[in-house]
Amino acid sequence: MTSQPPVQPEQPAEAVPTCYRHPDRETWVRCQRCDRPICPDCMRDAAVGFQCPECVAEGNRGIRQAKSAFGGSVVRTPYVTWTILVVNVVVFAAGYLVPNVDRYLGMNSVMVAFGDEYYRMITAAFVHGGPFHILFNCWALYVVGPYLERAFGHARFVALYLVSALGGSVLGLWMDDPRVLTVGASGAIFGLFGAVFVVGRKLNLDVRGIAVLIAINLGITFIVPGISWTGHIGGLITGAALAGALAYAPKDKRTLWQVLAITGFVVLLAVLVVVRVPMVLAMLN
Repeated sequence: MTSQPPVQPEQPAEAVPTCYRHPDRETWVRCQRCDRPICPDCMRDAAVGFQCPECVAEGNRGIRQAKSAFGGSVVRTPYVTWTILVVNVVVFAAGYLVPNVDRYLGMNSVMVAFGDEYYRMITAAFVHGGPFHILFNCWALYVVGPYLERAFGHARFVALYLVSALGGSVLGLWMDDPRVLTVGASGAIFGLFGAVFVVGRKLNLDVRGIAVLIAINLGITFIVPGISWTGHIGGLITGAALAGALAYAPKDKRTLWQVLAITGFVVLLAVLVVVRVPMVLAMLN
């Protein structure tokens, strides 16, 4: 009779771990923080090894996010500036396909007062009277737009541009002949010029260049006939004042102060429109 070695029980095969976010994917890599298995799509580089998306998000909560000079999100590509440029070009091109597009979108006190077409006070900033007109405004926007968009962030820059345009239209509503039709982004552009001056002063930069540019363009405004001085002056004052409110807002709760400033400017301009419209109606009756 021969003796045989004892039979060893069969060892179960080790289960292959799967990604906790994608159970159908096998993986042997684990998160360095929570030790959960993660697949290549879930791996995030860490100082040592990899972490899962949830641990990365948790770790970032305590890290202060980068901000622009005046509180907005960091802008790498000035999308708002490029979008406005495209809209200007598209509307200008549409003028060759749609007759009298300027009459549908341009600023006119009569149409605002009688027709309740208040949208004209903004849409006029996207309509231009000729090639030279749109080329100058688009060139100016191309030069100063990205600078201001990076300084203020996307949202604040949109507000600055549109409120400046509105400011130019409001002064036109008060001072222009009600029968005059005005078009062009010049009010908004002058607002950006004023904002560049304010930002430069705030950052202790040399602002003589922009000051000379503003002076030259103001001179052209009053020398060359057919230019809306109200749009230029109204936009310049509004843009400079709003930029000042944004740039000099207290750092403590700066976003709140900036939102209040933008809202306050819009409300003030709206009140000026409401007060002026009955006067326009009375003049024309």
